[in-house]
Amino acid sequence: MWWSPRALGLHVTLAVVVPACVILCDWQVHRALAGNTLSWAYVFEWPFFAAYGTYMWWRLVHEPARAATAGAPVAPAPDSAPPATPVVDDEDEELAAYNRYLAALNEADRQKRR
Repeated sequence: MWWSPRALGLHVTLAVVVPACVILCDWQVHRALAGNTLSWAYVFEWPFFAAYGTYMWWRLVHEPARAATAGAPVAPAPDSAPPATPVVDDEDEELAAYNRYLAALNEADRQKRR
């Protein structure tokens, strides 16, 4: 969990984001003390961003991996009807070719899921 490639990426991101927020907060403190009253709002926002980033890092590192179940096909309900076949107008060859193309894509996607 802690040393997976995904977790390592999250650790690196946190190691960049939190110090950046601290530096930006310090910069805004100096601007606020120099007379820029708008900077007082940012003085409180940057620590909030750092805390939120840390919270999200913790959640994402401890989130269970869903990669194994993400690609699993979902079985249709037993009482559900199969999807309706679209009606093809034989007079419009371009539309019929496009529908055949879509049907082939759908079939290829079904084969991938198996």
